[in-house]
Amino acid sequence: MDSKKEIKAWREIKISKRFLNAFRGMHVFIMTTRHLFLLMFAIAAVIILGFSLKVSNFEWIALVFSIGFVIVSEIFNTAIEIDIDLTSPQYHPFARDTKDVAAAAVLLSIITSIIVGCIVFLPKIFLII
Repeated sequence: MDSKKEIKAWREIKISKRFLNAFRGMHVFIMTTRHLFLLMFAIAAVIILGFSLKVSNFEWIALVFSIGFVIVSEIFNTAIEIDIDLTSPQYHPFARDTKDVAAAAVLLSIITSIIVGCIVFLPKIFLII
């Protein structure tokens, strides 16, 4: 077990180091996410569609929050998967359940974002058709 001095030193990280750690975490997320290309493609499609259909400022806010919601849920899912792989390297039903629940959170964020996208884009598309 770590000594109290090591634990205290670990907790007393300078703010600049915390930002570096956060960027390192972002790098880990980018390097470990298998479907990042699909996520970036979807984000690009939403942005292009938003500019093409001239969405309002409020609609942009909803779209940006939806995109952020999906990305943040993906990051949490990745963090949970890394932790479960470390703490439970062998198969365990609770580890599987934990990963499945984290994946369900991502799925729910995607479904919510699709609903927001439909609310924003479908009326504008129907006006064009």
